[in-house]
Amino acid sequence: MRKVVVYELVSLDGVAQDPDEWVTDWDEALDGHLAEVIASQDAVILGRRSYDEWAAYWPGSDVEPFAGFINSVAKYVVTSRPLHRTWTGCTPVHADLEGFVRDLRKRPGRDIGVHASISVARALLAADLVDELRLVVAPVVVGAGRRLLDGVPATRLRTLRGAMTPTGHLVADYGVFR
Repeated sequence: MRKVVVYELVSLDGVAQDPDEWVTDWDEALDGHLAEVIASQDAVILGRRSYDEWAAYWPGSDVEPFAGFINSVAKYVVTSRPLHRTWTGCTPVHADLEGFVRDLRKRPGRDIGVHASISVARALLAADLVDELRLVVAPVVVGAGRRLLDGVPATRLRTLRGAMTPTGHLVADYGVFR
């Protein structure tokens, strides 16, 4: 069965909203971690807000290692409205996210990523459909904004990896106990 892997940039106080505003020191170790995460994925689930932002940016981007990946991978967009932008590989998911993900996990393929989509990550964590959390914790307290784990039920995790990058970011990978 395929794994669902949530990859998020979070502040020390758990904020995941608008990381481009507070992640200011990216380094090669973070690129390496991201490359490792996406190397195992052949599908991504995005929320509508992330889709709208990313569809405006990534198709014309040459920022690697992510641009080549996100522009070519199958993208499933959780939405109740039609998709207005054209972006290769996007399929809308209009209802029953949990049922869709349960079915997608049974199909042949590699890991399924959830990137930057806070509400999708929360919903899948609440439904016990996440297998791994792969976090980059920035050395900053943002103070306000949507936090990744707000409203998520108690969940036992096991540490898979923890490392610090040259710019002081913590790379922390966790498996979800079942």
